[in-house]
Amino acid sequence: MDVLNYKGFIGSVRFSAQDDVFFGKVEGVNDLITFEGNSVQELKDAFRYVVDEHINDCKNENIPIERSYKGSFNIRLTPDLHRRAAITAKLQGCTLNSFVKKAIEQNLEYA
Repeated sequence: MDVLNYKGFIGSVRFSAQDDVFFGKVEGVNDLITFEGNSVQELKDAFRYVVDEHINDCKNENIPIERSYKGSFNIRLTPDLHRRAAITAKLQGCTLNSFVKKAIEQNLEYA
């Protein structure tokens, strides 16, 4: 999946061969915000437009601009991967939580 970046917002991008259009969705916000364009430039312009509109709407309504993250989430693993991660964490002298946190930090692309 390709992404666009603007003012700290990420837009996921796809192409519909059937409809001959690029389309996307703004990620990390509470609302469903979509955009589309017939060319790459139209798609980028539409993304920037909806982000600016979202920011303005949130400011006018005095609501948070981005989705709030609690700092906790559930992940699903195979039992074998769970076991291997727990053993590796124990061997490294840390908790499974800190082991997973460290693995995520080492693999982040967007911050």
